[in-house]
Amino acid sequence: MRASLFGLFILLCGASLLVGARQVAWWPLSGDAWLTLTASRLPRLAALVLTGIGLSVCGVILQHVVRNKFVEPATSGGLDAAKLGILVSLTLAPTAGTAGRMLFALAFCFAASLGFVAIVRRIKFKNTVLVPVIGLMYGGVLSAVAEFHAYRNNILQSMQGWLLGDFSRIVQGHYEIIYLILPIVALTYLYAHRFTVLGMGEGMATSLGLNYPATVALGLMLVAVTVSATVITVGAIPFVGLVVPNLVAMRYGDNLGRSLPIVALAGASLLLACDILGRLLIHPFEVPIGLTAGGVGGLLFLALIVWRNR
Repeated sequence: MRASLFGLFILLCGASLLVGARQVAWWPLSGDAWLTLTASRLPRLAALVLTGIGLSVCGVILQHVVRNKFVEPATSGGLDAAKLGILVSLTLAPTAGTAGRMLFALAFCFAASLGFVAIVRRIKFKNTVLVPVIGLMYGGVLSAVAEFHAYRNNILQSMQGWLLGDFSRIVQGHYEIIYLILPIVALTYLYAHRFTVLGMGEGMATSLGLNYPATVALGLMLVAVTVSATVITVGAIPFVGLVVPNLVAMRYGDNLGRSLPIVALAGASLLLACDILGRLLIHPFEVPIGLTAGGVGGLLFLALIVWRNR
């Protein structure tokens, strides 16, 4: 299974380099082909892989923190909070660069994640499906606040375009902040055992000697950094962090020390497949990946809910 998944990943990487609006003769490799490869295709491939890995790892962390399989940044308000943070930075600090906007997105995402965890812990839902429903409502409120803020500052029309997940803008020199996901994934793997224990509940984790509040705060900070880096670079992409961890857990269980590499590889493969689909549907134009990933992920999300209820 792992070998076949890795083989699929390699094939999708090759297809991603070959598919594009411009037909390129790769052999013999001309100067224009080399420029297209290094300035556009390879940066796009790197951004796709890192975003898929980061979002799927985010989903794993949030699901263990909240102890609910239907939670990820799109169903807990994280993506909407990051968008709100970026919009606030555009009005309060218009001269701030990409790093400054990312810090605003990080702070808003972290605060929103803490709020969502507090709501879930206080209400203590008996039906697990209600948790993502509350998260979607919570995210809807944050999204409404973001749209109202954009409307008041006359940036509503442009907001929908540059916040929708889209890799067509990725070129060399304008995406490198996405490499922050690499240390995040490394830290997640380093703390994989602690996050696995975290998913057993506060009482069990504390009895096993885990510092529960500190581990939760660390997990939410890792999620906030990843979400803010992806939103500021490529926009919002929903459902990747929900679907991939569930599909992997159904076969490999919840031990992150064993399943985390598979989650990362599957997340990158899913995002690559959605991106290739979006580039082929209306070739030579392309459908933004926020739409293709949202459509595929939404259907899989509904299927998971129906399967869990049965």
